[in-house]
Amino acid sequence: MNIEEFELNYRNGIDNTLNQLQTAVLLLAQLEDRITVIGQDLQNLSQTVEEFVTQQRDE
Repeated sequence: MNIEEFELNYRNGIDNTLNQLQTAVLLLAQLEDRITVIGQDLQNLSQTVEEFVTQQRDE
C-alpha cells in the first residue's frame, strides 16, 4: 500500500465514521422528542385518571 492508498483509506474511514456519528445524533434527537411526547401523554393520562377518580368519589 502506498501513501495515496493509505490516505484514501483513511479519508474513507473518517467519512464513514462521521456519517455514522451524524446518524446517531439525529436518531438521538428523534428519541429525545419521542420521550418528551410520551412524558406529556403520561401526564395527561394521569390527570384524566385523577379527575375520574375524584369525580367517582364525589358521586
